[in-house]
Amino acid sequence: MAIVIHSSAIVDHGAALGDGTRVWHFAHVCAGARIGADCSLGQNVYVGNGVVIGDGAKVQNNVSIYDAVTLEDDVFCGPSMVFTNVYNPRAAIRRKDEYRRTLVRRGATIGANATIVCGVTIGEYAFVAAGAVVNRDVPAFALVAGVPARQLGWTSRFGERLPLPLAGDDEARCPHTGDLYVLRDGACRLERAAASL
Repeated sequence: MAIVIHSSAIVDHGAALGDGTRVWHFAHVCAGARIGADCSLGQNVYVGNGVVIGDGAKVQNNVSIYDAVTLEDDVFCGPSMVFTNVYNPRAAIRRKDEYRRTLVRRGATIGANATIVCGVTIGEYAFVAAGAVVNRDVPAFALVAGVPARQLGWTSRFGERLPLPLAGDDEARCPHTGDLYVLRDGACRLERAAASL
């Protein structure tokens, strides 16, 4: 499958793009970026030199992914959400050797206009609500919202809210797929997949 790069986009020599990846209007992909197969980079997206993006990621319009950010497979970044890579920036002080790494695990969603403060990990299939400010790690399958982001519940791989408490032990099925999720000691995991996504 062919790579599609819009004529207004800039993909610097040395950037690696996987088969089927699409780079849309006015996007800029820097030379050191590594982008997997079947990704979509929307209008006005910026991808820095030290960025790694897995297969199937969807990056919506006006998102900047700076050095030291890694997105695993099937991550969704909503319109105008923000990553940072320096915790305490000052214009007059160079801190390029102080970047804090941010990792977004497989299948996670980050909603429109959310801000991800550098140095955190967002767990697999977690869901960050629109406008949230994430300044600490987000567990796998967690649903977080607010400023600063707080956990409201749990979500399935399909993106459906699960009827589970925030803590303790319990289990629930995704209302759409029938997948079984188990909550043990405050951590949620997929116990049994009833269907593939």
